[in-house]
Amino acid sequence: MLTKISLEDVASYKSCTSLETDKKVNLIYGLNGTGKSTFSNYLYDLQRENNSINFSKCSIEGLHDDDSIFVYNQAFVKDFFYEANGIKGIFTLSKENKIARENIEAANKKISELKEQLHDIQNIRDSTQKEHTESSDQIKEKIWEIKTDYSGGDRVLEFCLEGLKSSKDKLFNHLSKVPIPEEPVAYDINDLIKDAGVLTNTQGQQPMVNRLDISVEDIENSPLLEKAIVGNKDSTVADLIDELGNSDWVRRGIGYIRMDGEVSVCPFCQQKTITKNLLKEITQYFDKSYEEDSLAVTRLVEEYVQKTKEIISFIDKLKENLFLKEMEAQLEIYEVQLKSVIEKNLSILREKQRNLSHCVTIESVNNYVKKINEIVDWLNQNVKEYNDFILNEEESKKTIKMKFWTLMRNQYARELNCYQDIVDEYKQNILSLNETIEELNQEIIQQTSIINENQKNTLNIDEAIDNINSRLFELGITGFKIEKYPNGEGLYRLNREDTTSDVFLSLSEGEKMLISFLYFIEMCNGQTDAGRVASNKIVVIDDPISSLSHIYIYNIGRLIYNEFFRTDKYEQIFILTHSLYFFYELTNLNPDKRSAEQRLFRIYKNQSGSHFCTMRYEEIQNDYQAYWYIVKDKNQPPALIANCMRNIIEYFFNFVEKQDFNNIFQREALQNNKFQAFNRYMNRESHSKGQNIFDIKEFDYDSFREAFRLVFEIEGYREHYNKMMK
Repeated sequence: MLTKISLEDVASYKSCTSLETDKKVNLIYGLNGTGKSTFSNYLYDLQRENNSINFSKCSIEGLHDDDSIFVYNQAFVKDFFYEANGIKGIFTLSKENKIARENIEAANKKISELKEQLHDIQNIRDSTQKEHTESSDQIKEKIWEIKTDYSGGDRVLEFCLEGLKSSKDKLFNHLSKVPIPEEPVAYDINDLIKDAGVLTNTQGQQPMVNRLDISVEDIENSPLLEKAIVGNKDSTVADLIDELGNSDWVRRGIGYIRMDGEVSVCPFCQQKTITKNLLKEITQYFDKSYEEDSLAVTRLVEEYVQKTKEIISFIDKLKENLFLKEMEAQLEIYEVQLKSVIEKNLSILREKQRNLSHCVTIESVNNYVKKINEIVDWLNQNVKEYNDFILNEEESKKTIKMKFWTLMRNQYARELNCYQDIVDEYKQNILSLNETIEELNQEIIQQTSIINENQKNTLNIDEAIDNINSRLFELGITGFKIEKYPNGEGLYRLNREDTTSDVFLSLSEGEKMLISFLYFIEMCNGQTDAGRVASNKIVVIDDPISSLSHIYIYNIGRLIYNEFFRTDKYEQIFILTHSLYFFYELTNLNPDKRSAEQRLFRIYKNQSGSHFCTMRYEEIQNDYQAYWYIVKDKNQPPALIANCMRNIIEYFFNFVEKQDFNNIFQREALQNNKFQAFNRYMNRESHSKGQNIFDIKEFDYDSFREAFRLVFEIEGYREHYNKMMK
């Protein structure tokens, strides 16, 4: 069954227009010149090896290899009747050899059964394919999240999707080809975003960081710290100071002695016990060596303070480095621990500075310096990798891209595994179904071969001749008949009583149409090629009443109804006509049956070309109403609109209202200059011929329509005009 017929860029079909149907009977109405012949010629040329017209942009859906299209139109008449040697045709009709007929009927029955089975299997296959497609599309839609998540805006990983953003299939196929990682992936998407961001927002190469080369090891190991620094042992007060056991206390006390005469107050007992001589002896106890050691300790403390400040300053500066982020927390831990040790050591050193006789030791910070330098080494390695990374941008992008797809392959492993399971199951099911379909097709071929062999025994032209002659007699045509062509088997010709040459050319157009159409019916009942089986017949009849008198229109309508509509021999029928009466005769009056079996169409043509549209039964009108339909469409050709206006006015006033047509345009309201073109063309003689108004240079639809309306309003028929223009 033909489901969609599309015509484009041929004759009046300027743009693509389609007729879509799912019904057996399709009735198509169109005025002459709207494109009916082009439609039937396209279907007629499908049966020819060499097309006479370029239908390259036209298409058809629903046509299968075992379908045969039988087209009745002017091309058919020319091909089958205008040959000097007669009418060509080979028919298989009712007088078949009995055994051959039984074989053919049995084979046809078997083919029907096989095709039913084939149809069921194909439906299962179609359903399987649909389910597979839906399941596959769901997985592909899920994987398409990669595109939506990592492309668009300022997403730095978008370059990984180059060439894959336009198609879900492309992206899916690319991902499915990525190897499964052999080892666990040691990075995540944030790592790749960071690396890609570096390439996008690079600040150029970064300098290396110098290692921390500040050492306090010589201070920590200074002998002064473990030396008890005391005064001169030869001093007369040495024994006394030693007995007191605190030379540092004595040394500090000297600073508080203020000599006032020969005796001074002791800073410790507050008695006048310190004489000048005693002060001298005490001062001599703290000799030059003591002072030198004291000064050395002070310098030691100052140097320690200075160097530890530099170490802390180095750490503070190091924390500002952009590459430190991952080790920043660890560095802060080292900094806190180091500051604690430094503070503790400074406390010990300052105690030594106050009490030189005490022996002290301090904790080494060298271990922390080593740890900080380990961080510096790690940092410099990152800087080096960064510099190498930005210097080799293309290679870096390739690495990121490879890592990205490895990560995606890992992330969507479950979906890809599921897809593979679906594909494996689908291939197995389809393979089995295709094998069954192939077996059924082979059986159909075998049965078709049986039919072909037996059809060679069923060719009988005599009954075809008798049938056509019988139908001519029934229609009242007795002046001629069809007879066998004497010099050609399977050929026949027309014979009139008074002549046998060029009989067909002596017939009227109506008679030619009748005979050619009766021949067409016989050809549809039989077939034109004994070696070809037409299992599904599609019939197209283009205006079979174009040259008939009204006496035959009803008969042809009934003939078509009985021969084509009331039988299951035909898969589908298309009838094209310019006559609404004939169109109406072929429509089924029963709404339910009409809805189930028939579709009604209209072909119309305007400035944009010919187009199809569906019709409702209620839209079937007479010719008068059809003229109004044209007038309402401003896109129709100007000549056609003007001609239809003229026909409407003539029909309504001359034949319905019995008024003088020409007097209407003498009314004052129609004397306006803008209506003069309208008045002139409404009063043309032979107005029904469109060529008489093709000389319209500027067709103003609005002024023509306004004048057309005034004609009815002036004569008192406003309601009729409004009704028809709805």
